[in-house]
Amino acid sequence: MSEEISNTEALSSFADLQLDQRVYRAVCDLGFESPSKIQEQAIPVLLTGADLIGQAQTGTGKTAAFALPLLSKLDVNQKEVQALILTPTRELAIQIAEACQSFAKYMENFHILPIYGGASYDSQIRALNRGVQIVVGTPGRVMDLIRREKLDLSALKTLVLDEADEMLNMGFIEDIEWIITQCPQNRQIALFSATMPDAIRKVATSYLHEPKEIRIASKTTTASTVRQRFWYVSGLHKIDAMVRLLEVEPYEAVLVFVKTKTDADAVSLKLSARGFTSEALHGDIPQKIREKIVDKLKNGQIDILVATDVAARGLDVDRITHVVNYDIPYDVESYVHRIGRTGRAGRAGDAILFVSPRDRKMLRIIEQTTRQKIEPMLMPSNEDINRHRVNAFKRKIMDRLEEERDDLDDFRELIGELLSDESVDSVELCTVLARMANNDEPLVREGDDEPVQKEMSDDSSGHRSETREISDKAEPLKDFPDIEMCRYRLSVGHCDGVKPGQIVGAIANEGDIDSCYIGHIDIYGTFSTVDLPVVPDHVRAVLQKTRVCGRCLELREFTKENPGKSSRSRGKPFASEKKIPGKRRLSTRNGDFERTGRRKKSR
Repeated sequence: MSEEISNTEALSSFADLQLDQRVYRAVCDLGFESPSKIQEQAIPVLLTGADLIGQAQTGTGKTAAFALPLLSKLDVNQKEVQALILTPTRELAIQIAEACQSFAKYMENFHILPIYGGASYDSQIRALNRGVQIVVGTPGRVMDLIRREKLDLSALKTLVLDEADEMLNMGFIEDIEWIITQCPQNRQIALFSATMPDAIRKVATSYLHEPKEIRIASKTTTASTVRQRFWYVSGLHKIDAMVRLLEVEPYEAVLVFVKTKTDADAVSLKLSARGFTSEALHGDIPQKIREKIVDKLKNGQIDILVATDVAARGLDVDRITHVVNYDIPYDVESYVHRIGRTGRAGRAGDAILFVSPRDRKMLRIIEQTTRQKIEPMLMPSNEDINRHRVNAFKRKIMDRLEEERDDLDDFRELIGELLSDESVDSVELCTVLARMANNDEPLVREGDDEPVQKEMSDDSSGHRSETREISDKAEPLKDFPDIEMCRYRLSVGHCDGVKPGQIVGAIANEGDIDSCYIGHIDIYGTFSTVDLPVVPDHVRAVLQKTRVCGRCLELREFTKENPGKSSRSRGKPFASEKKIPGKRRLSTRNGDFERTGRRKKSR
């Protein structure tokens, strides 16, 4: 049986946690003020040597929660491995090792070693032979080194399983159990996981001894410092949307998430071709190159990193101001992990989600699960982009003028000579020089807002939805396939909060149309489509003025070429002449229609 610890009042500072003074000094140097909930509850437990189950979302400070007590109990005079930390990815292993190194900067003779696949065995074995107190590694490489008798766990005091649910998802659960069996019987185990699936709970039950259990329940699963927005865009238009975004968003570094390795390479290549400093990060990239890419991002040599979920796991770079979900994640946990790469440690961050029509359900699931509203965002128009470019170019000129006012003598003399020539116009001269300064590239974007706006409908609230691939052909009714149907457009959509039931109710009640004749409904950002039998003038007039969610329906026939104009003649009755069994009639305010669609003759 595990003992569950309830939330207690927040401790005032790290000084209350009884950390080793050298560790506490390093924490203070790093600017940490007060512990997070997982830290204030986990650190005292781990300092006592008890086993622990810590369940908390990403970005809550789990690394410090186990690293600080590990370091506080460490014997730096002992060269044997005293702590082993298992992680799902190489990136996270490196990140944890770097964090431990920073916490232990005042501890002499401290040695920590990250071990993972893709790196040289020889260098890792040499480091182990020299002696390390903490090993951070991925399960596969840890197993290899144990089997080769290069990693000795006989003096191990603590085993940490970090991101346990992710290791389960990646198929490491049997490896973890094998590694646990290689540890001493009296070792301490700390298991940290964002979720607690049955397989992880089974491991905890089998190998942990009377663990203390901590569950950090937050009101939301995403950081409040992250502004979350979404943008309706899909397919080939995503790259143009990405470019527009980068043109106007004030970012420092951007992490772009895609689903596949191929997509990572393709998107990075396209962004580079458009003048952005971009690199891809995924599992097929050799480890040494991966480390160099992350260093480039940290040092400002690149500003955009296009990555897959696994490759970016554990990535913590202060420069990341924006996370873009180029492809929507498969589940909410992945979304939370993704946007947790920004807005960390109290800093502000932006998370932007590209949503295609088929992704709307996942968008709603994310909002419901995280209990946070993801706001729609406006697509920057060419006018917005050009205004941003012009203002940025002005600032660049003024900044250079201010910085180099005293170092322009040679050019000042040259410009003076040019202006002394009466044939040279000063404005034309400045124009030519500005174009040269811009590498002969046009300053403003030419043309209209194609291709992105061609597939988008927008309104002042920022909702976008696809019109490019919407068919103007109505679907036949399942129960009455012989009735001729027409597809109509309604001026109410997602931005108004409309639901299909509200549309059905309005048409049935105000138009006196039986619901069995109301066909397929699609709801988009600013409008909806509904399939109906051809509506006569008097019904159309009523439904145009009918209000749903505060807006008039403005019912009109939908066409791809021009959704605002009707291609059918008005007043045409429900137009099937074939008899359909049954006596039920469709009634309207001005008369009855048989199920055949024929107006019933008056007697």
